[in-house]
Amino acid sequence: MDLSRRQLLGAAGALALPAALAGCGGFSTSGGSSGGASGGGDALTFTTWGTDAELAGLRSAVSRFEESSGATVSLNVVPYEQMFSNIDAQIQAGNPPDVFRVPYYTFGSYAGAGQLLDLSSYLGSDVADRFTDQAWAAVQNEGSPFGVPHHTDTSAILFNRPMLEAAGITDVPTRLEDAWSWDDLAQVATTLRAALPDDQYPFAYNWQGNGVTRWLSWLFQADGRFLTEDLSGPAIDSDAGRAAVEFTQSFFSQGWVPPNDTISSSTYAQDTWYSQTVPLVWSGAFSIPDAEATLDFEWGATFAPQRVRGGSDFGGNALVATAGTANPELAAALLASVTEEESMREFCTGASLLPTRTDLVEQGIEFDVRPELAPVFLGQASTVRPQDSAQVASPDMAAIITVLQDQLEDAFVGGQDAATTVRSLSDGISDAVR
Repeated sequence: MDLSRRQLLGAAGALALPAALAGCGGFSTSGGSSGGASGGGDALTFTTWGTDAELAGLRSAVSRFEESSGATVSLNVVPYEQMFSNIDAQIQAGNPPDVFRVPYYTFGSYAGAGQLLDLSSYLGSDVADRFTDQAWAAVQNEGSPFGVPHHTDTSAILFNRPMLEAAGITDVPTRLEDAWSWDDLAQVATTLRAALPDDQYPFAYNWQGNGVTRWLSWLFQADGRFLTEDLSGPAIDSDAGRAAVEFTQSFFSQGWVPPNDTISSSTYAQDTWYSQTVPLVWSGAFSIPDAEATLDFEWGATFAPQRVRGGSDFGGNALVATAGTANPELAAALLASVTEEESMREFCTGASLLPTRTDLVEQGIEFDVRPELAPVFLGQASTVRPQDSAQVASPDMAAIITVLQDQLEDAFVGGQDAATTVRSLSDGISDAVR
């Protein structure tokens, strides 16, 4: 499956998909049906989407599992745009796949609805120890694991070096501990705004569509929360919440971002960077291979800013088994196998994605493309705390995303002040978690 840059960006932060879309089957890589449960025995169905590099890593991991277990796994690949309308339709019809791939911000909706297999009885007691705390927290529902964290990604800052140097900015942080503060970022943006022509802007932020969850990075950097510790109510009406809203509102009032860099924009932030309209853009590591193959200017990556602490978005995907699988033991064994060290390393290095295994994070990995940038993204991912990823994996996240989209759009382009925005966010989140 050959994905264009726009399709890649859409898969990373796509607009919500209409649930009413009819399901369409994918193709199988090793025989079997193109959808629905395997019916038990020694066969499983596994539905996913992916770039060519991601699919290569998944096929290799599946082959390794088939060889060691003697089982057959039918890997069904569908376009991202159809992925979850397919899954929803198959669950409703009673013939879901045994295993599928799901973003962390969508995971909670399935787990909370009782549609995923509780893996507590099927995974070894030591499986949790292989993952980072923030990754393991992202697949929990009411204290039990309903998936395994396959990989993560997070947003660092990609920069156009010639555009920065033309404005006199030559000191870009190379260590996480030296990351810009909010004040530093404001000074960089002010310097760029003064140096750039009117049709160029200092930076663009990747919060379009469901990417609105990336706004939460600013809240975390201010040491705030949007949900209480037990995930049962709002916690965003706080000094940290107001600070995050006020600072991100300044992106628009100060002319630091293009006017169309809004939540509802159909223009992805990274497109603006590709066109050299901005010298800085927040982006995930997944974009590295395409950027390296496409861009004709010198570029690099640095860390996102910090305020009270570092903070970032916990992107990426989990692997889950459906509650109705006819072979839960085998499905759980596949999930465990795909997250073994060799399989995860191969997948992440080839696809420019970040591992969720503690040993791989500690050892470090090298991307196949631009390996020197891997430490930047690994360092950025280390700023995510378990309480951050746990909130994003809330069963109510789909409804909360809508609240964030509506209220932040009002704050950025509708003139709504920060205090009103935070109160409205709190009220909307309260309704969402009832």
